[in-house]
Amino acid sequence: MRVLCGLRAKGMADVGALAQAAGLSPGQVADVLGELGERNWARYRDASRVRGWMLLGEGRAEAERLAAAEVEDSGLRSVVRELYESFRVLDPKLKTACTDFQVKAGQTLNDHTDPHYDAEVIARLSDINRQVQPILARLAEAVDRFGHYGPRLEHALGQVLGGDLNWFTKPSLDSYHEVWFELHEDLLVTLGIDRAAEEVNESAGA
Repeated sequence: MRVLCGLRAKGMADVGALAQAAGLSPGQVADVLGELGERNWARYRDASRVRGWMLLGEGRAEAERLAAAEVEDSGLRSVVRELYESFRVLDPKLKTACTDFQVKAGQTLNDHTDPHYDAEVIARLSDINRQVQPILARLAEAVDRFGHYGPRLEHALGQVLGGDLNWFTKPSLDSYHEVWFELHEDLLVTLGIDRAAEEVNESAGA
């Protein structure tokens, strides 16, 4: 289940990334992926720019079914939903911080030559992380499958604070933005919420 749900949240990933997310060894993950491939639930894509495992139709549906069933069967859906609502409050703040880190004043690409500007945005990221960690701790207590997100966000922030700014938003790393997006997707799938519909509702309410 962890491999299925992890791959559903990531969209595409290699064995190492899935092992980190699932809390399993690379060998265990490779074995599961082999089984998924045999069932035609997943396949490995090896293109010039994109490489990794991805779910196919039946595998994607099964991942969504298992994630939803986990909270329904445990009676924890209302708890997860409450924590998700707390997470949602922070989501636009994280999106704005990521945008501001990449583009200054909404117009000029940030070339990171202004340390004071970067420090201000990074301070906002640190504050967001301070607020989200208790939410993730409670989420992990309710559903241990979510336990890896808090440490991964802490690690990404630590790299940024240590001077490696790529860990803020870079897609090819387990960056703060990438882990956050994955967490958001995992919560949506678990609660059976459609991301597109949610974004439309948020825009309408803005």
